[in-house]
Amino acid sequence: MKLIIQIPCYNEEEQLPVTLADLPREVPGVDCVEWLVINDGSRDGTVAAARAAGVDHIVDLPVNMGLAHAFMAGLDKALQEGADIIVNTDADNQYDARDIPKLIRPILEREAQFVIGDRPIPDIQHFSRTKRLLQRLGSRVVQLVSGTRIKDAPSGFRALSREAALRMNVFDTYTYTLESIIQAGLSDIRIVSVPIGVNGETRPSRLVKSIGNYVRRSIGSILKAFFVYKPGKTFFLLGIPPALLGAALALRWLVLYFGGTERAHVPSLVAAAVFLILAALFWIAGLLGELFAINRRLLQDIQYLLRRNGSGGAAHRKDDHGGR
Repeated sequence: MKLIIQIPCYNEEEQLPVTLADLPREVPGVDCVEWLVINDGSRDGTVAAARAAGVDHIVDLPVNMGLAHAFMAGLDKALQEGADIIVNTDADNQYDARDIPKLIRPILEREAQFVIGDRPIPDIQHFSRTKRLLQRLGSRVVQLVSGTRIKDAPSGFRALSREAALRMNVFDTYTYTLESIIQAGLSDIRIVSVPIGVNGETRPSRLVKSIGNYVRRSIGSILKAFFVYKPGKTFFLLGIPPALLGAALALRWLVLYFGGTERAHVPSLVAAAVFLILAALFWIAGLLGELFAINRRLLQDIQYLLRRNGSGGAAHRKDDHGGR
C-alpha cells in the first residue's frame, strides 16, 4: 500500500521546506510514503528546495498553468508511480500534517474513496467574517449541486483512493476544489469529510486575491459545473420563467380575443411567441446536453481504462493476484 503526498507549488522556495518538514514518512496502515511536488512554473528556487528536502518525485511544469492544472498533473504522476492513496495539501502549510492518518482512514477502512478535510472555519482567526460567510455559502451551493454533505468544499486538504483519482477530471482553470467534489458526487464516488486542524497563517492566500474576484470566479466555477454535469435540469429550470411568461401572455391574448376586444394586441402575441420559443430552445439545449452527458460518461469510462492500463494498472493487478 503506497501513499503519495502531493503539493502544488508556485514560488514556494521559502515556505516549502517548512511544509515538508512537517510531512510524515510513516503513516499507520500504509507500507510506503512518498512525497510529490508539482512546480507550477515557479521563478524561484522551488525545485532546488524540493530536491534538498528529499522529495521523491517532482513534476516541473514549464510555465504557470494554474492550481487546477497542477493538481491534475500531480494526480497523473502519482498514478504513474503506483499510488494507492493520494493526499493533496497546500505548500503554505495551512493544514496540520498530523491529521493525514485521520484523513486517509475512511479510505483504508473502505468507507469512502474521496475524503475532504473539514477545517474549523469559525475558529480560524485570520479568516474575515465575509470570508467565513462565503465559505459556508459556497459549501452549501456545492452540497446542493453534488448531492453530498461536504461542509468545507474549498478545502485543499483531501485524500483520494486510486480508483477515485483514475476517474477524476477538472475542467476549471481556476481551482479544482469545487468541481472535483461536484464531479465525485455526481459520479457515484463515495465522498466524506473529516474534521482537521490548521496551522497559523504563513502568508496571504494567492488564490483569493480579493473577495470580489474570489466570489466571481467561484460562481463561474459552480455555474460551469451545473452546465457540464446537470445540463438537463439546468436548462429545464432556465426554461421555466420564459415559458410561464409566454403562457401568461398567450392566455391574456386569448381572453381578450374571445372577449371581443377591439384591438388586435399583436405585441402581446409576439412577446408570448418569443418567450415560448426561448423556453423551447432552453429545453432543446437541455435534451442535447443530456445526450452529450451520456457521451461524456462513455468517454470518461474509456479514459479510466486507458489511465488504469497506462499508470501501473498492470502491476497492481499482478500484485492483487499474487504475481500471476
